[in-house]
Amino acid sequence: MDESSLATKIASQVVSDTKFWIAIIGIVGGIVGSLLTLLGNIFLHKLKEKPQKELDEKRKITLKMMLEDDRFPEKWRNINTLSAVIGASKEETKRLLVGIDARGSEKADGKWGLIKYHPFPTQK
Repeated sequence: MDESSLATKIASQVVSDTKFWIAIIGIVGGIVGSLLTLLGNIFLHKLKEKPQKELDEKRKITLKMMLEDDRFPEKWRNINTLSAVIGASKEETKRLLVGIDARGSEKADGKWGLIKYHPFPTQK
């Protein structure tokens, strides 16, 4: 084999190896970029949700205090009152009430109470 054909063979092998590694680096770069984008989006979502979660927790504490208030021996409170006190819509208030294990009255009169004080009737 002469030097010219050997040089051509080596050059084509180097080019082939270079293309392979460029492809591998491109794939790894795409995967790393995608993962960083995903993690960044998750972080931003958590950061945006934090103030709402803190507000929800404060509202739940207030709701629980209202439903455990001994000045109301029947332990039922009207949804309008609960909503007004925590500054939320009725639907938002209901969502939070369910989150603290409260339930609506079976009379459908707009009153809510904690399940520990108003358990559901047992089935016979």
